Amino acid sequence: MPTYKAPTRDTRFLINEVLDLASYGNLPGFEMATPDVSDAVIDESGKFCAEVLAPLNQSGDQEGCTRNDDGSVTTPKGFKQAFDQFREAGWGTLAQPEEFGGQGMPHVLGFVLEEYISSANQAFGMYPGLTHGAISALIAKGSQEQKEKYLPKMISNEWTGTMNLTEPHCGTDLGMIRTKAEPQADGSYAITGTKIFISAGEHDLADNIIHLVLAKTPGAPDSTKGISLFVVPKVLVNDDGSLGERNGVVCGSIEHKMGIHANSTCVLNYDGAKGWMVGEENKGLAAMFIMMNAARLGVGIQGLSQAEVAYQNAVAYALDRRQGRALTGPAEPEAQADPIFVHPDVRRMLMDAKAFTEGMRALTLWAGLLVDLTHKAQTEEEREEADALLGLLTPVIKGYGTDKGYEIATNMQQVFGGHGYIEEWGMSQFVRDARIAQIYEGTNGVQAMDLCGRKLPSKGGAAIQAFFKMAGEEIAAAKSDEGLKEMAEKLEKALGDQQAATMWFMQNAMRNPNHLGAGAHHYMHIMGIVTIGLMWLRMAKKAQEVLAGSTEDKAFYEAKIATARYYMDRYLPDAGALRRKLETGADSMMALGEEAFATAA
Repeated sequence: MPTYKAPTRDTRFLINEVLDLASYGNLPGFEMATPDVSDAVIDESGKFCAEVLAPLNQSGDQEGCTRNDDGSVTTPKGFKQAFDQFREAGWGTLAQPEEFGGQGMPHVLGFVLEEYISSANQAFGMYPGLTHGAISALIAKGSQEQKEKYLPKMISNEWTGTMNLTEPHCGTDLGMIRTKAEPQADGSYAITGTKIFISAGEHDLADNIIHLVLAKTPGAPDSTKGISLFVVPKVLVNDDGSLGERNGVVCGSIEHKMGIHANSTCVLNYDGAKGWMVGEENKGLAAMFIMMNAARLGVGIQGLSQAEVAYQNAVAYALDRRQGRALTGPAEPEAQADPIFVHPDVRRMLMDAKAFTEGMRALTLWAGLLVDLTHKAQTEEEREEADALLGLLTPVIKGYGTDKGYEIATNMQQVFGGHGYIEEWGMSQFVRDARIAQIYEGTNGVQAMDLCGRKLPSKGGAAIQAFFKMAGEEIAAAKSDEGLKEMAEKLEKALGDQQAATMWFMQNAMRNPNHLGAGAHHYMHIMGIVTIGLMWLRMAKKAQEVLAGSTEDKAFYEAKIATARYYMDRYLPDAGALRRKLETGADSMMALGEEAFATAA
């Protein structure tokens, strides 16, 4: 049976030393996040996830969710009890506003919790995860009445939330949605239509589910400019806050999926369900994007989380499984064979995983800090800078993070050999669960085009130029340090490849937009490689500073520097190869006609 232990030591290093959360104590909410409090959150959340959620992961996958004859859904055995414990412990309130019952802690600590939950049990984590996204949209666009009616019980996790975008005939192209919203005399709307792929759309974990639904009002433009957002509760809420009648929304079926079996991914049928508009009419897509951006960061964390739990199990197996001898001679002559850990190809896969997971964790937590700074930094200029940088990083974290997370999960399955293909070892589930993260909340191709088509040129390229300036300054400073010089020079070369790729787009994409589309995926990966490289430079710098003094944890910091060197040696060269691919443009990619792809009769 697979196991999981939260990487609390690594998280404390990032929170307390690399990000130095305590240094932001002058900002609202951060004053509560003292090192003692942060450590307690990290340790206790890790313990909860490892002891309560992880043991349900494999059984939940095997059992799945059940749709009953009345349209209700039963989650796997133990999930209801675990969700009750999650709610009673207040984990869902951690980074939510105090005004509506949250603890008001920094979002970056919420990101810590998200990673641990998703590693322990990704399907479980989607129930509170979607709720957080719905909360974000209501906080940003909901009326005061809507906030007071729904947010306290959503934040407490007495109620959960969903996002309803996709329909049977349209996914990414939301301008094609057909769900209708007919205005009623009492100010509400009658919502009618069908939504598919609705994660956590129906379940038995909470008393109510608050659906956020995209629909079109009569006469609205037949495009994305005609979409409005509506709050549609599963059970209507009375004026006094008590639950009233069942609303006109029902689960028609549960999707049969490759993975995340313990999350109820539903077809939801709306038949004149009562809903209320959130924000302005025909401005629903902008409101929903607030929720989607929060969800995209969460999905990027899922890429990290599945890589992490798969890596932990692969390391344990590689240390235990004996096969063959080390190429340099028997490592353990007294044994019949050496552990497979001694073989360079196994070590390659494990080192790739270690370098990615620790670097990606640093990147996601930095993004969590940027979320906080967009709202709480002292000056408007600082808030705008953080928001622009976060916008640039979001598609990279989601797209590159989940591409690599899936790749790492499959490589960790490979470490197991044939046993990795057998369900009882659990590696198959990590691979299957990781796969969805590349698809939902906007496929990774959509993320790449968002990065290259929208984020790069936004405001004359201000965000990417700010990133280049920040990275260049950190690299220049590191080059003056003999211990960091070689790593910094390698990162500088990769950053140069990214800058050259950016310039190539500027010179060629206007002439032929397909050049942008053909290279967007490669550019997203180049930026992922460079940003994680920047994280490793920061971590190596901090580890070197600690080692210059006295420390009881010398091995931890030495491993950081060794892993940073590995990342610079083995990951950064890919940036140059991807740049060369990008610069070939779209001509050969788009040369063949459709008929050339057809299978011969």
